[in-house]
Amino acid sequence: METLAQRFLTEAERRRISEATRQAEALTSGEIVPMVVSASHDYPVAAIVGATIFALPPALALTPFIAAPLWLGHQDTWIFLALFSLFALPAHALIKRTPALKRWFLSAVQVDEEVREAAVTAFFDEKLYRTRQENGILIFISVLEHRVWVLADSGINSRIKPEQWQEIVDHITSGIKEKRQGEAISEAIARVGEILRDHFPITADDPNELHDLIIR
Repeated sequence: METLAQRFLTEAERRRISEATRQAEALTSGEIVPMVVSASHDYPVAAIVGATIFALPPALALTPFIAAPLWLGHQDTWIFLALFSLFALPAHALIKRTPALKRWFLSAVQVDEEVREAAVTAFFDEKLYRTRQENGILIFISVLEHRVWVLADSGINSRIKPEQWQEIVDHITSGIKEKRQGEAISEAIARVGEILRDHFPITADDPNELHDLIIR
């Protein structure tokens, strides 16, 4: 079964992005790594919250109708719990495996924290900090959360303000919303290459040290 990240880009879009990376790196000694991941975290609480929101109203509404004919009185708590479980368990399973539903119950604050942490982890896992001129840059796209994060190494940050990368984030995000993610990512990579070219021009012996595209 394909993951979210695998469904996010077609094969043609992947080839286009890889080619855009190679062309951008032909202008600069900087190393550009686009990465697409399905999600930055499992968010188990989201499924619990969603299941509770779904199950609570019908359980509360149906409890008195079922309990009254049985003359249960205050013992109708057990009816409520049974109904709540009846609705909550399948809702929990559905939300857990359906990204579009899970997204409704994510905390924006937690999402930002998890995506940032996942991007930093990926930056070090992929060894972007080990380029010769400390000029590696990660374009991190987390599909579930609809988040894009750009993370650059110290050599880049010493010459280019991190705020400048917001235009890259905005461009990719807008493209994703318009269902043209492959095109938007390729255009963003080309723009990154132009920005880096002025500070890190290509050298004759510059190797391609890192991946052109990573999908997880």
